[in-house]
Amino acid sequence: MTMTAEVADIFADARHLQASALERLAAGDVRDAAEKAWGATRRATDALLLAVTGSFPETSRQTSNRLRRLAASDERARSLMAIYERQQAFLHGECFYLGLCEPTEDLHAAIHAALTYVEEAEAIAAA
Repeated sequence: MTMTAEVADIFADARHLQASALERLAAGDVRDAAEKAWGATRRATDALLLAVTGSFPETSRQTSNRLRRLAASDERARSLMAIYERQQAFLHGECFYLGLCEPTEDLHAAIHAALTYVEEAEAIAAA
């Protein structure tokens, strides 16, 4: 795996999005917080895939498909796949797009889980 400057920059952007998500959550803007946490998850995934494959996924479909393939061959990425899919469905799909952000405990947990996701993806990329 290759931790290039571009990969590091994308991970930095993911961490910035996560910090913004926590700020928006504290301000009570749960939909924006959810979308920023989803963005952090997506950016971290794209950085991981760039580090592993050498190419940047251009679409959400490419990101999902490439992460699925990575998870099939790398045990460390399997747990990321499950989290990625939950984050996409709940934070991005249900909360941001549909406004279905309840239960609050699940939303807070999912937003906070994005930070752990970013850290785990970065650790895999650096290995």
